[in-house]
Amino acid sequence: MKYVFLVALLVGLSACGEGEKKKPAEVSAAAIPVTAVLATAETWPGLYEATGTVRARTSSSIAARVMGYVREVKVQAGDRVREGQVLVTLETRDLDVSARRAEAARESVKSSVPEAESAIAAAKANLDLAQVTFGRMQELFQKKSISNQEFDEALAKLKAAQAAHEMARARRGQLNAKLAEVEQEVSSAEVSRSYAQVVAPFSGVVTARTVEPGMLTVPGTPLLNVEREGALRLEASVDEGRLAEIRVGQTVSVTLESIGRTMESRVAEIVPSVDAASRAYVVKIDLPPTAALRSGVFGRAVFQSGSRMVVTIPAAALTERGQLQSVMVADGGVARTRLVTVGQRLKDRVEVLSGLSEGERVIVPVPRELRDGARVEVRP
Repeated sequence: MKYVFLVALLVGLSACGEGEKKKPAEVSAAAIPVTAVLATAETWPGLYEATGTVRARTSSSIAARVMGYVREVKVQAGDRVREGQVLVTLETRDLDVSARRAEAARESVKSSVPEAESAIAAAKANLDLAQVTFGRMQELFQKKSISNQEFDEALAKLKAAQAAHEMARARRGQLNAKLAEVEQEVSSAEVSRSYAQVVAPFSGVVTARTVEPGMLTVPGTPLLNVEREGALRLEASVDEGRLAEIRVGQTVSVTLESIGRTMESRVAEIVPSVDAASRAYVVKIDLPPTAALRSGVFGRAVFQSGSRMVVTIPAAALTERGQLQSVMVADGGVARTRLVTVGQRLKDRVEVLSGLSEGERVIVPVPRELRDGARVEVRP
């Protein structure tokens, strides 16, 4: 009888404990009011994304045209320059010597010109005299007043005078040719001396500098790189299978994450050759002038191609924690966490690739206190 009483007492105490434990559960089981929207199927434009690099439309690798030691470099990488501005100067001693030598040769030829002109004048005077004399001798010869020998001597003097005059004129012509030659040498020396100053071919920004004072430059070796400022474009790699969907003048949405901007641009050029390694074409997209934009920036270009059916939800319903993306759905009065994979975004909606089906109710906004498994009450 004693044992029966103890068992009954224990059972009673257990029942009392269970009753006390149910009170917190009843409190926690209160439904949380939420609002929900349906995951819907919509027709979205077909989009193709290509990545690329921002590059200048006009870029120049500046090199020296003559060999020489660098005397001064007047710019640094990042400096803005104007067209014709001197960027690098070279030592000009050798070039100066060549220029002076050419100028001396020109003066030497010029000094010979008066002498040649005098020789022509003297030869012309002798020729005139010989012609007059020959004319008289010819008249006398016709009258049989002089001998044949005297007539032949007059004719020979005329021919000698003519030859002397032609020779004087030829020497003057040679001087003219020589003067033109040395003038060309002087001009060439002046041009070579001008090459000692390396100037900017257009206004822009210095993006690279590989030269320092004292270095020996060789013609063709890059010294600086200058890009035309404000004229940039995105060079995107497009799979060869997608090329038929892209045309020059097509509107493209370009996203530049480094400056946090998305802009509408247009396809300017499609390079006709394909890269053998990547099997991709390069599509060049002109970008609008942007103050903070620089070449070398990574960018994404989104091309529209046709349309497709997608399941979408409001972007506000998506929760992102690191690489994980999830939504809360109302399933039979209980909140359930669903891991999802999302695709493209369009305005305030996002495409769901997996983890959610059309017609499911997605909780939005998600209350801060809402947890997986909690009871919810969906309100309109």
